[in-house]
Formats: sequence, structure tokens, C-alpha cells
Amino acid sequence: MNYLYNKQNKLSNCFILSNYVMNLDLSATALAIYCYLMYIEDRETYECYPSYKTIGKALKIKSQTTVGKYVKELEDNCLIYTEQTHVVLKNGKKQYGNLKYKIRPIRDALEYNFQKQLKENADRAAREKAQKKLEEYDRKHPKSSS
Repeated sequence: MNYLYNKQNKLSNCFILSNYVMNLDLSATALAIYCYLMYIEDRETYECYPSYKTIGKALKIKSQTTVGKYVKELEDNCLIYTEQTHVVLKNGKKQYGNLKYKIRPIRDALEYNFQKQLKENADRAAREKAQKKLEEYDRKHPKSSS
């Protein structure tokens, strides 16, 4: 019996991670958090609600601040977005709940990464052009020695 398939012969008990994620220059910890979020997400809504503490416990990351840092890295790379939730306590008070994590389509991250590379290349080309102009100016206008 194959444990990866259910009775309808559909793949279950696993999640698929796109090969493209490995090309996004993520830190190992951010990649681990991304995998964990993929593991626990609702497969229909692509959402999940773990606390930083829950993520840290699952991945053996001691600091919630560290978890937050790497969640930010995932957001910055367009792999996820987060939304603050609120809960109403029994006494009627409203307070912040866990973040809602939404896994974004991989094409968003790829497009962002591509645009970032284009900008870096354009910036590099502009710096090289400015450097050449400066060198040419210095060649035509040598400094007088005093």
C-alpha cells in the first residue's frame, strides 16, 4: 500500500514545493519557514494562522523576533503576504490575534525577482557609465600638482 495516495488515488499527505523557490536566494531559515507554512496551509484557501511561537517551536527557532525577521524576508520576496487578525475576548475586548499567512503564487515571486535583477543590472550599467565619464574627464583634465 502506498501511503502517499488516498482511496481516490490522489496524492495526499504531502505538499509540492516549486523548484523555482531554490533560485530565489532565500536564507535557509526563511526557506524552512516557507516549507512549514506550505505544510500547514489550507490547500483550498492557501492560508494558515500559526503564531511566531508555534513556527519557532516547530522549527526549533528560539526567538520569536528571529521568526518575524524571516517571515519579513518571505514577504519581501513576494512568497507570502500577511494580514493582522483580531479576536474578541469573552469580556468583549478586541485584541490582536495571530497573523494570517497567505501563500502567493510562485509566479509573483519570480516576477519580483526578475524585476529586481533588471533594476540591479540597470543600476550597475549606470554606475559603469558614470565611472567611464569620470575617467574620461580626469584624463582630459589632469590635476595640476602643487
